[in-house]
Amino acid sequence: MGLKVMDSRNVVQEDVTTPDTEKTKIQWLITQDDGAKNFMMRLFEIEPGGHSPLHRHDWEHEIYVLEGEGKLLFEGEKHQMKPGYFAFVPEGGEHSFINDGTEKLRFLCLIPVK
Repeated sequence: MGLKVMDSRNVVQEDVTTPDTEKTKIQWLITQDDGAKNFMMRLFEIEPGGHSPLHRHDWEHEIYVLEGEGKLLFEGEKHQMKPGYFAFVPEGGEHSFINDGTEKLRFLCLIPVK
């Protein structure tokens, strides 16, 4: 495949159905189907009061916050997230994303193709 340029508003938004997930949606912006060989890009949207599950896995995340405010819970410690903040979540670390703000929390999340 070749170059992909498009408006993210035209990418299907799906509910995240993983157990212990609340009010969270995902858009797969760039995947292996686009020819990505190294990284995939996802856009998450978490409504106020929502969160991802507390989980761990054997790959890293790179996060960049676009809108809203919330917390990244990592190994039992909460870290502030707001527009312009970024985070590196190393493989194996237990983590969750929590929207404890009053607006949607939107962030990009890059993961390796595995």
